[in-house]
Amino acid sequence: MLSTLILPLFALSAVSARFTAHSIASRPVVAHSNAARSVAAHSTKPVAAAWYAGWHATEGFPLSSIAWEKYNTMYYSFAETTQTVTSLSLAGSDGELLPQFVSEAHAHGVEAHIAIGGWTGSIWFSSNLATAENRTAFVKTVTEFVSHYNLDGVQFDWEYPNHQGIGCNTLSANDTTNFLSFLQELRQNPVAKKLTLSAAVSLAPFDDATGNPSTDVSGFAKVLDYIALMNYDVWGSWLPNVGPNSPLNDTCAASAKQQGSAVSAVKAWTDAGMPASQIVLGVPTYGHSFTVAPSDAFAPVSGKSGKQLAAYPSFNASNQPLGDTWDNAGSVDACGVYEGSGGTFNFWGLIDNGFLTKEGKPADGIYYRYDTCSQTPYVYNESKQVMISFDNAESYAAKGKYIKNAGLHGFAMWEAGGDYNNMLLDSIISAAR
Repeated sequence: MLSTLILPLFALSAVSARFTAHSIASRPVVAHSNAARSVAAHSTKPVAAAWYAGWHATEGFPLSSIAWEKYNTMYYSFAETTQTVTSLSLAGSDGELLPQFVSEAHAHGVEAHIAIGGWTGSIWFSSNLATAENRTAFVKTVTEFVSHYNLDGVQFDWEYPNHQGIGCNTLSANDTTNFLSFLQELRQNPVAKKLTLSAAVSLAPFDDATGNPSTDVSGFAKVLDYIALMNYDVWGSWLPNVGPNSPLNDTCAASAKQQGSAVSAVKAWTDAGMPASQIVLGVPTYGHSFTVAPSDAFAPVSGKSGKQLAAYPSFNASNQPLGDTWDNAGSVDACGVYEGSGGTFNFWGLIDNGFLTKEGKPADGIYYRYDTCSQTPYVYNESKQVMISFDNAESYAAKGKYIKNAGLHGFAMWEAGGDYNNMLLDSIISAAR
């Protein structure tokens, strides 16, 4: 749907950063630099990537904190869709920082990508791609954005085609079909032919017109360089039990506990026609917290002394713990709905809050369990009654080995700023070699 609101000027500020395709003609366009692309768009070299959250640049993770030498790809997050198909907004992601991000990436031989969408930025994807006219307009919007910022790639993070995400997304039964048509048209664009195009996706293939996972995504495999499986937020406060945030595997769990995993997701996507060699595994640097009473937190230990954390304990959903300093303490979301604390702890937040030592090990007085099925750890503070499912160096090593053995195309971390002294990053890089 073409909006009647057309912004004639290019406005970029800390308060409101909005890119409009109409404005580019009046501004100089920086030529796309192939020399900066040390990793070719269609290279078979594994992806070593992370998302960079622009809004955290002034909250403890400036660009200078990125271990650039350990990556070959970085996604700036996010450019958000708007009601105007000719416009992408950087208002929530420190848009003034994007040129410096690109410059820093290129200086280190790293591909600089823009991630479009995200949880709060996917509201208008469906309407922006609903008609042939809109798809052509959006191709122009994306390619002119890329050319203006001298970017090397675009990642589409639509959450989700024909499936509600944040709660107020525009939706259509034809979303997946329209998305593919858009990508096919985009790939034919002279600018886009030189880009790395990817999509951040859920554990199941895009919903088809019936609302079920698509059984054939081979068309997407032809126009995307790869997909990044967002293998996180699998368990959280929306489920009745504590479970793994990012399970590597769940086929070894009871059927009622199989909410999805890297293994099941790779199978679903490859069965639908996406080659394993075009799948990047998304891995989290954060975990979810739960209030768990001691009576539920521990399992009986037959013939042994001491306490052992229980698997999948129940929790008090009415008492969500507050996470680390990056956690949302409560605010109104993009749909105008109040959302309370998310209860998330980044890996560094687990250390700052006394759950882990600076070596990433359980701190004194903290109970620990490593689930060998999901290959994920849990910590529990009995006095505060807080249990957290997260990832550590051991679970990252397990995911790295899986990437290598399954022939996947690499990894992508959400987010670069969540690690501590590159502990997780180093672990997965070493294991995936």
